[in-house]
Amino acid sequence: MTISLILACIWVVAATIVAFLPMRLQYVPGLTLLILALPLLVYIGIQHSFWVVLLAIGGLVSMFRRPLWFLGRRLVGRLREGET
Repeated sequence: MTISLILACIWVVAATIVAFLPMRLQYVPGLTLLILALPLLVYIGIQHSFWVVLLAIGGLVSMFRRPLWFLGRRLVGRLREGET
């Protein structure tokens, strides 16, 4: 197993541990994990193929679906405010 996939497994375990925390304690480590996901995806892409990165993105989206949904709605709301 390559280093990038080992790091991805550690990232998943860390995200699972953060999910067990009370909501008020999830913000900082959750945001940190979300930020660290981008370089990890790039590293996986360098060591593996595009398809492995797509699988990793699927895992990322499934684990962070609520925060990503919230950020997406907020972004769409800001875009609509700019149109009027």
